[in-house]
Amino acid sequence: MAPSRLLLFALVAAAVAVVPSAEAAVASIDLGSEWLKVAAVHLAPGRVPIAVAINEMSKRKSPALAALADGNRLAGEEAAGITARHPSKVFARARDLLAKPFPYVQSVAQSLFLPYDLVPDARGAAAVRADDGQVYTIEEIVAMVLHYAAGLAEAHVGAPVRDAVVAVPPYFGQAERRALTQAAQLAGVNVLSLINEHAGAALQYGIDKDFSNESRHVIFYDMGAGSTYAALVYYSAYNAKEFGKTVSVNQFQVKDVRWSFKLGGLEMEMRLVNYFADQFNKQLGNGVDIRQSPKAMAKLKKQVKRTKEILSANTAAPISVESLYNDIDFRSTITREKFEELCEDLWEQALTPVKEVLAHSGMKIDDIYAVELIGGATRVPKLQAKLQEFLGRSDLDKHLDADEAIVLGASLHAANLSDGIKLNRKLGMIDGSTYGFVFEINGPDYVKDESTDQLLVPRMKKMPIKMFRSIRHTKDFDVSVSYEKTSELPPGVTSHKFVEYSVSGLADASEKYSSRNLSAPIKANLHFSLSRSGIISLDRAEAVIEITEWVEVPKKNLTLESNSTSQNLSPEAEAANSTSDSKENLNSESDANKSSAPIEESKAQDIVTEKVLKKRTFRVPLKVVEKTAGAGSILSKELYSEAKSRLETLDKKDAERRRTAELKNSLESYIYSMKEKLEESADILTVSTEQERESFAEKLNEVQDWLYMDGEDAQANEFKERLDQLKAIGDPILFRLSELKARPAACENARLYLTELQKIVKNWESNKPWLPKKRIDEVVSEAEKVKTWLEEEEAVQKSTPVYSPPAFTSEEVYEKVLDLQDKVSSVNRIPKPKPKVEKKPPKEESANKEKTASSESDSKEEPQEAESRETPSESAAPEENQSEPHKAEDSEPEAHDEL
Repeated sequence: MAPSRLLLFALVAAAVAVVPSAEAAVASIDLGSEWLKVAAVHLAPGRVPIAVAINEMSKRKSPALAALADGNRLAGEEAAGITARHPSKVFARARDLLAKPFPYVQSVAQSLFLPYDLVPDARGAAAVRADDGQVYTIEEIVAMVLHYAAGLAEAHVGAPVRDAVVAVPPYFGQAERRALTQAAQLAGVNVLSLINEHAGAALQYGIDKDFSNESRHVIFYDMGAGSTYAALVYYSAYNAKEFGKTVSVNQFQVKDVRWSFKLGGLEMEMRLVNYFADQFNKQLGNGVDIRQSPKAMAKLKKQVKRTKEILSANTAAPISVESLYNDIDFRSTITREKFEELCEDLWEQALTPVKEVLAHSGMKIDDIYAVELIGGATRVPKLQAKLQEFLGRSDLDKHLDADEAIVLGASLHAANLSDGIKLNRKLGMIDGSTYGFVFEINGPDYVKDESTDQLLVPRMKKMPIKMFRSIRHTKDFDVSVSYEKTSELPPGVTSHKFVEYSVSGLADASEKYSSRNLSAPIKANLHFSLSRSGIISLDRAEAVIEITEWVEVPKKNLTLESNSTSQNLSPEAEAANSTSDSKENLNSESDANKSSAPIEESKAQDIVTEKVLKKRTFRVPLKVVEKTAGAGSILSKELYSEAKSRLETLDKKDAERRRTAELKNSLESYIYSMKEKLEESADILTVSTEQERESFAEKLNEVQDWLYMDGEDAQANEFKERLDQLKAIGDPILFRLSELKARPAACENARLYLTELQKIVKNWESNKPWLPKKRIDEVVSEAEKVKTWLEEEEAVQKSTPVYSPPAFTSEEVYEKVLDLQDKVSSVNRIPKPKPKVEKKPPKEESANKEKTASSESDSKEEPQEAESRETPSESAAPEENQSEPHKAEDSEPEAHDEL
């Protein structure tokens, strides 16, 4: 495999930014069926380069929920908080409902007791209707969740984060991947790439390991809330040249992945939900079934989740739900043994992905170096026991964080794809397409044969890749791309065909060139690509037309001598002679240009032409238009624009709601804080009058009563207006209170500095004589002014009551001192001038040169002596001529001082 095609990754601690950290921030999002994890890559001093972002509840994972209640949008923990009270307004498992037909979504919602108001949209996919009657597509619901995820990343970084890598399960088909990418666009997230969950886990596993001495096969077994898969990954190393040295580079390749999209922790929970529902129905009697009560089922599901978690660490667990139905409480217990009995058929199903991976790869259990467990449901003891029994191992490998391995590995991928982060620890990644793809041609007069349905991408073909296919046809046609096996389709997909294109322009091109002499049948070249996100597309098409025709080209006239000579030559020799003649003509071209016009005309009359058979190829771009329809198609431009507009309206509402909440909290905090100060602070009594305090307390009580009565549904501006009214009364009191201590401290600091300044001036006079006296006098004068101002203001302040506005403030004192300090610093920075270099007089210098020359005359020849005798004559120049060099020499030290 070519190392140049491998993606490079880095150990977190070794990452180096090449642009400012705010621009280098990227994120990764692990969007699961039930939970959401976000990691941010942010290179800033004192911070971990890659870290999991926490939510508003300081948790490292958030519910993958979105809610639409009373015209407001909620997500994450906020949405989870209203699930029990408003189950029909909170939307879960939206990721798994993307690009699915309406009947399939209906069946899933019913099986999980999700009381959504579902309606079909224009494509035949499912949409949800909010309590205000507004209909939202599933893409919009997913966009709300992704918008919340991006907000977590931005809160962690402290700056906008627009680029992200999103992890998806391996069974996601083409429609789901395209729909998720479009949902991210609606959320304002730029998807650098989708990454398969197993590839993210494999990255996290291999980033800090060395495989140069030993390659290994590792199986990643992931059981999450909604699905289970097993991926076989091969780790190895190869040698590469880097800066002239041979280095070992680690790499991994995903060999195979198999899954069960129905088996997960949620399926186990539903077994418990139905078990306890039956118990409660027996308790009620009268044929009542609480499964018909959305609120009751929402409460029961919430408690069952906790009970299952307790059973993972204990042999028995209680369940208690208050007012489950008609104000009737429900309490019960269940043992781990009973739980395992309820899920008996699931334990064997859980082994199926591992068995299939081993069978299709032709490997044995002994060939596997490790089986790494990830996903929250792998914590179930019975599942671990079944895996140990099948693998024949006493311990399973748990080196990765079951919840965060995927999102951290995806963050490495995001860092590698970003423009602002440099990675130096290398780990090559080769992931493959989890489905095989074929394409089919349909068109008028197109003859289908066994090669019509052609294999385009085999299963586990590495990504990304570009493909080229060619067909012979003369009319416009359609291209459809389908899954290779109709028995292996994504969940909910009923047709193996997932995308269709219309290719036009071929008929026009064929008609245009039909009268020409075609040397080959007309072809259409199709250019496909499989992106690193696993999305296949027909990027472009072109018609290829080859024609053969006789073309007249100029033929050079030969001279009479050449003609007489060439009459008896063979064709080969004649051609060689013609070539030679052409070279001569080229060499004499410049002379021909100098010829007169009559001569040129005579030459033009001598030029003759000859016919040459030439083959020409024309490439004509064809128009490619996607015409996919149905639930698996993406939102059209019109539907996308409408969805974007609805989400932007919700964004504005969210911003206003947050602003209102912040102002309301600020108003409430200010009231409580000022009431406490009025009641407990003795200094408040000093800086305010009794009438002022009574008036302020009365105003605080008035606003507080409004806040808890009429202010519950007030707008943001109303909260701000009342907060400003209170601050207009309270802030002057608080200011006088702060100045009570701050002003004397500022005055004391000013006097200390004025005393210190006297010492500074004396030091200048004794140790820095070069300082200009004028500048020193300016500093002394300014100091006297500050001292006088301070004395006058303090005298005025003594006669001013402390409950009145102060005569001067601490800030004014600090400003005076800072201005004085600036003047002192400017004088103190004046450098000491360097001493001038005295140059010897010219006559003395000439005499020294004569002495030097006479001491060396014994070893020198006559010309050298003559040269030394020239020195006195040069030094005998007029004195005015010698003054200029002196000036030049004297100016050099001054210029040096300037620098």
